[in-house]
Amino acid sequence: MKGLRLAAAVLSLLALTACSERQPQLHGEKAIPERLADWSVVYREGERLVWPDAVAVYDLNSALFTDYAHKLRTLYLPPGASIEQGEEGLLQFPRGTIISKTFYYPRGAQPGEVRKLAFNEADLAGGIDLNEFQLLETRLLVHYESGWKAISYVWDEDQREARRKITGAVLPLTLVDQQGGRQDFHYVVPDANQCLGCHATAFETRQALPIGPAKADFVNRDSPTHGNNQLADWQARGWLAAEPEDFARAANWDDESQPLAARARAYLEINCAHCHSPSGAGDTSGLWLGQEVATGPHLGICKPPIAAGQGTGGRYWSIVPGKPDESILTYRMGSRDPGAMMPELGRSLVHEEGLQVVSEWIDQLPGQCGGKGSEKESIGALSRAVR
Repeated sequence: MKGLRLAAAVLSLLALTACSERQPQLHGEKAIPERLADWSVVYREGERLVWPDAVAVYDLNSALFTDYAHKLRTLYLPPGASIEQGEEGLLQFPRGTIISKTFYYPRGAQPGEVRKLAFNEADLAGGIDLNEFQLLETRLLVHYESGWKAISYVWDEDQREARRKITGAVLPLTLVDQQGGRQDFHYVVPDANQCLGCHATAFETRQALPIGPAKADFVNRDSPTHGNNQLADWQARGWLAAEPEDFARAANWDDESQPLAARARAYLEINCAHCHSPSGAGDTSGLWLGQEVATGPHLGICKPPIAAGQGTGGRYWSIVPGKPDESILTYRMGSRDPGAMMPELGRSLVHEEGLQVVSEWIDQLPGQCGGKGSEKESIGALSRAVR
């Protein structure tokens, strides 16, 4: 059975029409090229953005929200290298690994307009059609001897070339939905420090680390470019020894056929837990949103804030069972105020659909938190305890 699956994976890899014969190029940490094309990980050929055979396209069961942008994710390992299986389903990528993520939108009718449309896997067949889609940026995460390095490239207006932007960029856009509704926003390409704001998941070391692809349960799914399981493809390439069956599979927050609690927890895991964990930048908040936290105050249930300031919206607890409109978590998810919004990096718009899933989950949680008097007493006691 394993041999049949590996054979099928190899045939699928050979059949990918977007691939070409170019080989990815790993550049030294002190010789980072100014042009994205010099990496040969993703590049323009004719009117399409394509990738070489040596690169695997992958997707996540639930993905980080970035202002409704579509994302092309790729993975490259140097010849002979392989992924090690760490604890709790974490994948450890070898030196020389290049992870890329290209952000793009369906084109609008006018310059500066982009359309709010659901991602369609068929759009990747043969590469991304640049007549239909507008490229904004490509981010690389490269594993050097010194650790992971985040590198950002911004595509020019005619989509011919992407150049390195150490200081990031701000791109004014208008999002147009299918009903003709319009939202003006500023799409932010992060600078180097902002990249660390999310990717330094072990906050004390301040080392950048992969987020989505490092979680086996989030990449244990079918590929967006063909029907095979992604981990089986990586196995066929010699990158991974473990079987896909060895790993759990995270829920897809957008799949209504899956349990609501699993969808909401997967959404919070991928969007929030890189900071809100015992080792993340949000550790001092005491709010830990990884799926390993089963319930209770660390999950935010009846938990008063420690130092949220205006971010509370006048609410008393992070999650009030049965009352999403009284929960700090949903208030911050639904805010565009830089002083209150969460996540505080990586978005300018509210993810209405994600907010709805989390709100529906809170609405069905059992229990209650008590009256306002006890809320104020809890906050006072916690404030005194952490002084």
